[in-house]
Amino acid sequence: MTARSAAAKSSRLWNPVSCLVLGLGLLAGSSACTSFYEIPIETPIQPKMDVSMFQRVLIAGFIGGGTDDVDANLETVRLLRSQLRSKSPLRVIEAEVLPLAEIAAIEASDDARTITTTSTGVMPVGPIPTADMAKPAADPRAADPKAAPGIRNEKDLAKYDKIFADVAYWKKLGEEYQNPLIVTGTVLFTPHSTSGFVQRDQEVYDQFGRRSVRPVRTYMERKGFILRPKFVFIDGRTGATMYSASHREEILYNAQQNTPALSAYFELMDRLVPDFLSTLSSQKIKGTRVLLK
Repeated sequence: MTARSAAAKSSRLWNPVSCLVLGLGLLAGSSACTSFYEIPIETPIQPKMDVSMFQRVLIAGFIGGGTDDVDANLETVRLLRSQLRSKSPLRVIEAEVLPLAEIAAIEASDDARTITTTSTGVMPVGPIPTADMAKPAADPRAADPKAAPGIRNEKDLAKYDKIFADVAYWKKLGEEYQNPLIVTGTVLFTPHSTSGFVQRDQEVYDQFGRRSVRPVRTYMERKGFILRPKFVFIDGRTGATMYSASHREEILYNAQQNTPALSAYFELMDRLVPDFLSTLSSQKIKGTRVLLK
């Protein structure tokens, strides 16, 4: 074999290996020069309604129902007022929480009595009131809380929805507080339970101690709560509804886990508060992005 043929054979044998080594070296060199870093970003979200004509907001009260373990009216008013104090340009009005369920119940009974009298054409039994006997109408806000109607489901709640269309009532309330934006609505917080097969991840180790995760189906009994709030935004100057939004959130726990109803309520409301705030004012969603340099 001549020296020239031997050199050619050697070139054919080592050329691919040389290229591989060279490629790995270049890749390592490029990786050493590459850096990753995170930068914070903020995404603005425009409000769903224009509230620039208002300087004050009144979280008046809610028609609450579901479970007796949580006062849905009181807790919702407190939570929304607290959020708006720090995250809204509107000044929050500090006022007594209206027992809206009782007020709506009184209005509903008055409407039913009026309809019955008109349809039958029969005057109410009793003496005809005179000027001396006339008495001022009782303020429905002074209703006895113990007389609150039992609201357990959406069917019960629907009976009192007419109060949100009572323009005269909301306009009068707005005049008492210098024509603010009024926030009201309904909050149904009900216990819920379910059972069935649930898929969850389970860690498995083989004979060599190697870990893997595989999905398994397990029969479980779970209990929790369902939260159905409806937020109604009313113009305190006119009493007319400007905007309304309904939501539904559900949470389930292991049946053996003893979670207080109030804790579950706040956990569910925590999911809804950002959307509520974005209705009134622009919000910013904060996050990060990874850049390659």
